[in-house]
Amino acid sequence: MADLPVERLGGKTLLQYANKPMMDLLAREGRCGRLITVPEGFPPGSEVANTAILGYDLNKVYEGRGPLEAASIGYEMADDDMAIRCNIITIDDGKIVTHNGGNLETPDARILIDYLNETMVAPINRRMGFECVKLITGIQYRHLLVIKGGSKHIVCAPPHDHPGEPWRTLLVKAQENAPEEAGRMTAQQTADLINEMILTSQELLAQHPFNIARKERGERQANSIWPWSGGYRPSMQTLMQQYPQLKSGTVISAVDLIRGIGHYAGLKIAEVPGATGLANTNYEGKAQAAIDALKNGDDFVFVHVEASDEAGHDGDLELKLKTIEYLDQRLIKPIYEAAATWDEPVCIAVLPDHLTPVEMRIHVGQPVPFIIWHRGIEPDGVQCYDEVSCVDGAYGLLRLNQFMQALMNEN
Repeated sequence: MADLPVERLGGKTLLQYANKPMMDLLAREGRCGRLITVPEGFPPGSEVANTAILGYDLNKVYEGRGPLEAASIGYEMADDDMAIRCNIITIDDGKIVTHNGGNLETPDARILIDYLNETMVAPINRRMGFECVKLITGIQYRHLLVIKGGSKHIVCAPPHDHPGEPWRTLLVKAQENAPEEAGRMTAQQTADLINEMILTSQELLAQHPFNIARKERGERQANSIWPWSGGYRPSMQTLMQQYPQLKSGTVISAVDLIRGIGHYAGLKIAEVPGATGLANTNYEGKAQAAIDALKNGDDFVFVHVEASDEAGHDGDLELKLKTIEYLDQRLIKPIYEAAATWDEPVCIAVLPDHLTPVEMRIHVGQPVPFIIWHRGIEPDGVQCYDEVSCVDGAYGLLRLNQFMQALMNEN
């Protein structure tokens, strides 16, 4: 939900402009600061930022989005697997139109993935002589491609970072001087295979009745796969191993990536009906799931809402403002009000994972503002929660695992 100043809002950011009384209350009663969530040398993606927020050293654990989403879906990676995130996107007139296949819904996506497994994946596996490739359905437009013996040393273009750009120039490339690894394809062989699948998927998806009907209605088609951010099975300690204050925890999210991070962090995954990853998500259901997890003995709950990010990628200013206000009133407020009635103290932190500026429509790796609040904490004088006000917060500018250390020190 963090952003840059917007001329249409009189030079204010969306957090400065939005009506968010609960976040401002927490800022006044708590302590604020800013956090660098994208370490130098890493892409400004949610997989990097959320892993960093939880205190992990990206240099030791980062393997891209694919392995994290595999964990969330329930696919147990073998040591020789390479798992890579696989969007279904919209292309038109030679360009990437949207990274989300026209807001593709999961039931429709499952039909398309099943179709591609039958018409594209099966022939590739017959040609290779073994089960080399798997396409696994995830949520909405976010899916998983697993390549047995694939190389992670490839250069991919996240589709949400390239709206309106020609897609052919963004096809997968082998990294320069990519290492050769025993038992794996070369980076070039992996890139060639993925690019073959992209091109084949476009031919096949254009013929599918789902897209033919969408085209007739003048709607965006879900007409290409787009793999990106691959890696091998990661090795991560759980949060409970890193922080002795924590005995158990839960992650609440509609996004496979976040659920995968939670899996490797040792958190239980809560299922919330109506959680979509979009502005129409079940905010109240997520709030109640967080309250229930705390009531049932969890020490730590990580609640993730994707709605503002998606609105930012769509360049929808009004919708992004609404998602911030929905988060404030429909999720943070009920959690705050419930915690206020308990004898046991509760510490609440609020922060974005990264900026998704609505006028840029891409991720930006600048520091994000955060609040830490609990009864009895000494306020620092910050009156509003936004990118500018939090510069003066008592925590200053934190890096790496300093945010989690600060949070744990308050408990």
